[in-house]
Amino acid sequence: MTETLKIVIPMAGWGTRMRPHTWSKPKPLVSVAGKTSLEHLMDMFKTLPDPENVEYIFILGPYLGEMQVPSFIKENYPQLKAHYVVQHEMKGQSHALALSREFLRGPMIVCFSDTLMETDFSFLGKEQADGVAWVMPVPDPRRFGVAEVNNEGWVTRFIEKPQSLDNNLVVVGCYYFKSSEKLLAAIDEQMERGIMLKGEYFLTDTITVMIEHGAKVRTNEISTWLDTGTIEATLDTNKVLLEKIGSQVGKFKGSNVEIVEPVAIDESAEISNSKIGPYASIGANCKIENSQIAESIVEANCEIKDAALSRSLIGRQATVKGRSDGRVMQLNIGDTSSIIL
Repeated sequence: MTETLKIVIPMAGWGTRMRPHTWSKPKPLVSVAGKTSLEHLMDMFKTLPDPENVEYIFILGPYLGEMQVPSFIKENYPQLKAHYVVQHEMKGQSHALALSREFLRGPMIVCFSDTLMETDFSFLGKEQADGVAWVMPVPDPRRFGVAEVNNEGWVTRFIEKPQSLDNNLVVVGCYYFKSSEKLLAAIDEQMERGIMLKGEYFLTDTITVMIEHGAKVRTNEISTWLDTGTIEATLDTNKVLLEKIGSQVGKFKGSNVEIVEPVAIDESAEISNSKIGPYASIGANCKIENSQIAESIVEANCEIKDAALSRSLIGRQATVKGRSDGRVMQLNIGDTSSIIL
């Protein structure tokens, strides 16, 4: 019997760059372009060679992650074969994978939760290499990790935060390994040798250990990589996704509504005397009146009245009451907040 493909999604970070939203929910459950970023991530795996024969391992942070992600998966993906691991100490990516040891056998994919990319995984059915790292050329690679590749196309090593611009093949946070067992052995060796950076064990260092032992690792280049790691990046990703997918407008209750596409509006929203778009995402059960909303994400169950919003991220169950003077505001407010001007 062939082993099922394991997909490991580490999402245990504190999400500090996405606050205030991540005070009340884990970062993958923040909305972007009409869905949570976790749902967009799950959509990527529809191109796997055998998408039904897959097990998912979610590595969660304590408290918010372990409280909210399993119930979200159960509700939205009831058929999914899912396992959950909680990382209580933030000792890095390889440490997180080591905690998943009991579920790891055979081939696996590791994809970090804020890596949204355009790729086709169908080639994995015939993949011969020991490992594949997804990469994208960027103009300035210095705040990322890059893959160093030899003349034959094999990765020789990874460099975290390179000083020069010569090599711009940035690793985007998605990897395939033919053998989870070999990856785990390399993690054990990495930890024994104390190969870490600022108190964390990085996966790129693990793969470098594998390469030292003869593993053949290649790159797979992509052209679209979207980031949901910060507020600004999430708003930019919202824009790109709405442009790519096009408008998703349910038959919401509306009167005197001007829509400037592309937008995503949940069918349970109630909107009156307002202008929505371009690049606005309106969540479920929102009530919006006498307002203008552009280039913004409004999560579920919000009430917005007499406000003009642009480049704003409004958390769930928030209330915004403007002065109806048409002055455009840029707000970043978390769940259950209230702004009355």
